[in-house]
Amino acid sequence: MEKENFRGPIHRLGDWIVGSFVRMPRWVRLPLWRYWHLKMIEWDREYHALRFMNYGYAPIDEPELPLVPEDQHEPFGAHLYHVAVSHAPVEGRELLEVSSGRGGGASYIARYLHPRRYVGLDISDRNVDACDRVYGHLPEVEFVQGEAENLPFPNNSFDHVVSVEASRAYGDVMRFFSEVRRVLRPEGSFLLTDMRWREDMKVLKQQIAVAGFAIEREVNIAPNVVRALERDNERKVELMRRRVPRMFLSAFSEFAGTIGSDRYRAFADGRMNYFSWNLIPTGE
Repeated sequence: MEKENFRGPIHRLGDWIVGSFVRMPRWVRLPLWRYWHLKMIEWDREYHALRFMNYGYAPIDEPELPLVPEDQHEPFGAHLYHVAVSHAPVEGRELLEVSSGRGGGASYIARYLHPRRYVGLDISDRNVDACDRVYGHLPEVEFVQGEAENLPFPNNSFDHVVSVEASRAYGDVMRFFSEVRRVLRPEGSFLLTDMRWREDMKVLKQQIAVAGFAIEREVNIAPNVVRALERDNERKVELMRRRVPRMFLSAFSEFAGTIGSDRYRAFADGRMNYFSWNLIPTGE
């Protein structure tokens, strides 16, 4: 009951924005996305507390991901990237991540999986500037500003394209898939890890096929995402309590998928699906 005492109109508006974000028109969504990332940078300028913005992956009947001490405060975000990418031949290859966010995935893959080159593209120039500052010591990593539906790279530029928990927010998913197909080399792969409402999965698979990809690998990781949300809940709640202004707390709790949020319940009861795919280009 205490939580409800301060839930005025601004808190309900925040809940609605988070819940409706992916269905908003592009001209509304892009400024909100930029503002959201700007606030994240403002509240964690040194990127010490939050380098991953995904829901995470926790192992079930499998070993924990071995991490060096500096990475152990965010193991589930790192593990999601490991699941998304590690089954592909990454060492010595050139990779592009679309919507690289706060750069945690780029840092993990560069240091643990050893690509020759890793490019993180993000729509937020503030994110790009911050990632350049935080991860500038990694010689194989670079960050560029750009849009998913208009990738600023020549044809056949990358061995793999990585997309983690991002494609659902794009205004034109088919355009994004087409751009991925264009910049991939013929023997490359599209490493897509993302969520969709259960009723939207059929459409997503149709879009994948129409864009010229075949599904080589498909893994349902929703149970692992739920486990990660549960195991990481205490850290997230404490982080938000210390960093997030009270008027934004409810919206951030929903955004983070804390226990009791609608997003958490959607994963737990199966309304929201979460898969990791390895997609390969089909013939022209």
